[in-house]
Amino acid sequence: MTVFDRFAEKFSERAGAPLTSYDDVWQRSVTDLPGFWRCVWDFFELDEIAETPLDRGDDAVLADDTMPGAVWFPGTALNYVDVVLRHADLPGEAIVGLDEDGNRTSVTWAELPVRVGAVAHALREAGVGRGDVVAAYLPDIPEAVIAFLATASLGAIWSGCGQDYAPEGAAGRLAQLEPTVLVSAAGYRYNGKEVDKRADSVTLAGLLGDEVTHIMVGDPGAGDVGDPGAAVVRWSEVIADESRRPEPVKVAFDHPLWVLFSSGTTGRPKGIVHGHGGVVLEHLKAAAIQSDLDTESVFFWQTALSWMMWNYQVAGLLVGARIITYSGSPLYPDADRLWQIVADERVTFFGTSPGQLQASRKAGLHPGADHDLSALRLLGSTGSTLAADLFGWIDENVKAGLPVSSISGGTDVVSAFAGGTTGVEVVAGELSARYLGVGLESWSPSGRPLIGEVGEMVVTTPMPSMPVRFWNDPDGERYRKAYFAHEWEGEGPAKPVWRHGDWVTVTERGSLVIHGRSDATLNRHGIRMGSADIYEVVEGMPEIAEAFVLGVDGPDGKYWMPLFVTLVPGAELTDELSARVAAEVKTRLSPRHVPDEMILAPGIPHTRTGKKLEVPVTAILAGRSEVNVDPKSVDDYGLIEWYAEQGRAHRW
Repeated sequence: MTVFDRFAEKFSERAGAPLTSYDDVWQRSVTDLPGFWRCVWDFFELDEIAETPLDRGDDAVLADDTMPGAVWFPGTALNYVDVVLRHADLPGEAIVGLDEDGNRTSVTWAELPVRVGAVAHALREAGVGRGDVVAAYLPDIPEAVIAFLATASLGAIWSGCGQDYAPEGAAGRLAQLEPTVLVSAAGYRYNGKEVDKRADSVTLAGLLGDEVTHIMVGDPGAGDVGDPGAAVVRWSEVIADESRRPEPVKVAFDHPLWVLFSSGTTGRPKGIVHGHGGVVLEHLKAAAIQSDLDTESVFFWQTALSWMMWNYQVAGLLVGARIITYSGSPLYPDADRLWQIVADERVTFFGTSPGQLQASRKAGLHPGADHDLSALRLLGSTGSTLAADLFGWIDENVKAGLPVSSISGGTDVVSAFAGGTTGVEVVAGELSARYLGVGLESWSPSGRPLIGEVGEMVVTTPMPSMPVRFWNDPDGERYRKAYFAHEWEGEGPAKPVWRHGDWVTVTERGSLVIHGRSDATLNRHGIRMGSADIYEVVEGMPEIAEAFVLGVDGPDGKYWMPLFVTLVPGAELTDELSARVAAEVKTRLSPRHVPDEMILAPGIPHTRTGKKLEVPVTAILAGRSEVNVDPKSVDDYGLIEWYAEQGRAHRW
């Protein structure tokens, strides 16, 4: 029996009526929010590790359901780390760390409290207490997870940034938080090269303030930074004390757990604050009920500290699963690297990106034939829309019948709104279901719910992991403007709803199709189209490495819709290829979707978390002077001027 089946039984008992299908459970979960989340609480026996007045009834679960500002579990106190450490008696490994060279380290469940306790003690000695901030500048390594748990155990606030950021880019995020401690790494290996980050780490520490205590994983050495030995505390010395055990501080349900940051491509990155309790409930639901993770599972999502999927992967520890961290390129020495890890580590849930799957297909890989993937039970994908033909490639080349969970969520809620889930049919090109407790709908411009039609993705019910607040936003104005300020036609909705900024179709079966960002809409002569639909067609062609389609309004009602492409090695952009792409788009979508021209690009700009910069580059092509893309937030800022030149060269 799956975790979902066991939960559905318990929820049916509470509802006093049989809930025989996933849709039955979902419908009940969004119409009875207090009953649903109280059932989640009870199902995971959180009373054992929390202080709560839940005997007061529904008001003790959800005292106010207004968005923004919903009040969850008032009077309840708990700590994220208590939920993790109740699994400390499990045998075997809790965290496994791998790098490009194949080096493997691990932390067992028995060792985890010892390591967390030692680091928590060092943080406390450095002056960290409830509400203070610990900043991290680290690759995806086990030490990052331990440092996070140590921080959270003190009631302090965690915020992480990957070391692919330059010190100034990292400081643009972390310095807003005025951290007490910085945890960094001496370096890492990427694409076959050693990347020395000692100098950058010391520079970042200086940018964060003279009073910051700096702990470094690896040998600080002398390197090019002089001798930082007196200023830097060695991680090896911190964890040498094996006498400490963590004593997690119980904090209010909405007490800040971590701060995640928006991409910050056209403005200062926004610090998004999530609370202990909301994250615990959402991640237990997502990991166990939706994804069937348990103490026998091995969870690996290839990620980085700057991406919310790092936080999402740590959720595996909440249910007692083993998690895999990986520091290195997902495509080095070749596209087979991650599949080798999945096989070697007997991974049961592998999470990746459409880009990695596309690269595997274009490299001609057959992972299921080349590796033993018998342990693999679920494949997850996020970061962009997973094309329908990749579902077929997975079935034919990875594992026949393997469930694919294409998920949609975001940094904003540090969780998923929808995706694959236990017991619901997987249909190529679709997200299988709306997640429990998420009142997701597709709305018309006037706020009318749509079925089978493209509309704005909205969430009509509060979620526990919606932001507690934005950092440095005392009156909540930036928070409201980000999600609740959309102007609907006519009278609009009776109360505020969360508008996420995606085009979505909700099918009659309750599944979803994501069509791309609604704030990057292709609006050709009044016909709205999603860029994701075009990417699915174009990037499925063997010669195309990546595509980038934009819609630019011109004078006198003119409209320019170029398609920029990068090609796989050996391919050329010929008239024949351009004609074939146009014909494929016309046949599979419509004549309206065919781009005006196809242009070979030197690259396609992304945020640091891999999202295409459709909105700012569209504005740049249009020649808007107020667009100011932050170089520190783009993977290759040099491309921006190339696109600006394309806009200047275009003749209307």
